[in-house]
Amino acid sequence: FRKMKIVVILGPTASGKSDLAVKLAKKLALRRAEGFKGVEIISADSRQVYKGLDIGSGKITKREMMGIPHHLLDVASPKRKFTVSQFQRLALCKIKEIQKRGKTPFLVGGTGFYIQSVVDGIKIPDVKPNFKLRRKLGKKSAEELFLMLMHLDPRRARGVDSKNPRRLIRAIEIVKSTGKPVPQIPNFYNFTEAGNLWENQKIFSHSRECENDILQIGIKKSPAELKKAIRKRLLKRIKGIITEVKKLTSPSLRGAPKQSHLSFKRLEELGLEYRYVAQYAQGKLSFQETLDNIQKESEHFAKRQLTGFKRAKRIHWVRSKEEAERLTEEFT
Repeated sequence: FRKMKIVVILGPTASGKSDLAVKLAKKLALRRAEGFKGVEIISADSRQVYKGLDIGSGKITKREMMGIPHHLLDVASPKRKFTVSQFQRLALCKIKEIQKRGKTPFLVGGTGFYIQSVVDGIKIPDVKPNFKLRRKLGKKSAEELFLMLMHLDPRRARGVDSKNPRRLIRAIEIVKSTGKPVPQIPNFYNFTEAGNLWENQKIFSHSRECENDILQIGIKKSPAELKKAIRKRLLKRIKGIITEVKKLTSPSLRGAPKQSHLSFKRLEELGLEYRYVAQYAQGKLSFQETLDNIQKESEHFAKRQLTGFKRAKRIHWVRSKEEAERLTEEFT
């Protein structure tokens, strides 16, 4: 039995994952023209799956794709939460399709649990929402919910946002439904990187060995480099994000997505840029406060991503395009 090849390119926010993936794909096509049918890229980003969330999520543009096919962008409505199990199912289908075409799939992104769901084949059973329990718990304050969760599952309580009623309710719901503590993420990924995934009506059980041969490449940046990259990207995109948020919340505006009218509450749930620009659009923050908050939260987010990724022993960390090229050449 011959295992098929998959290349994973991961790293923290603003580290240049999409750009590196496209450059590697183009380079491989040039160097291995004979018998090599090319690369197709699958996005592993928990916000880029949503239609209309383009600039704020850092979604790659058609021009930036440079002719390389990209998948799992714009596959879900932002009105509804997209689950890890949905991603896993779609990603595995795309991987098989790409391999049948004789091409090499690149899985590219920064959502560690999305990546792990494919790499480690995590099985994700349903924990369906208990609306009666939710209504009952919805009457309680965040402090009361936190104390309840501390009693039911102290370990999960220590890792949850104690001021977020929605996450507290979901954690309590899981414990009461299964009769067991909320399970820890297997292996190494830090689940805080994708905070809204706990509310996606899913938990995971055990994993199985992946049937593919996988090379994982991580982009290595120093904290100073990341801080600078985050700032540069933010200043370049902030006006576009503000316009995007206005379109998403005002369907009457020209160019607004017809089926994607979102509430400010939903935008804030999507986190990072969308959270603070939504607050800015409502007059809750000044422009400078918006910039400062996004910068600070993005830096914290990048740190959490790196903490999770660095628990892995199977990631080859690179500091240059040349290192990544050498690894992919040897692997493919």
